[in-house]
Amino acid sequence: MDQLAITRAVVAAAVDKAGSARVRTVRLRIGRDADVVPDAVRFCFDSVAAGTPAAGARLVIDESRGVAECETCGADFDVDDLLLGCDCGSLDVHVAGADELVVTGVEVA
Repeated sequence: MDQLAITRAVVAAAVDKAGSARVRTVRLRIGRDADVVPDAVRFCFDSVAAGTPAAGARLVIDESRGVAECETCGADFDVDDLLLGCDCGSLDVHVAGADELVVTGVEVA
């Protein structure tokens, strides 16, 4: 994905949410499989935010590995690696959150 375009969208969403207030902090959750490079977003953030109400804002990124639910026994567990299976031995699991890109919070002044 185009990391600059993604960062522009994040800043636009934060500014839109803040209204006329100055943005102090933007919180972002990026899933491991979201095809987004957190360090690239960090690198682009200050230049994209310049000249907007988000100028000087702090960017906090939570890098999510995702959560899996076992279809056999119903257990929920954090995804630790790409070769995943449940402790019950089942490989029939559903993974959620590993491909997400979500602005989880905007703190304003």
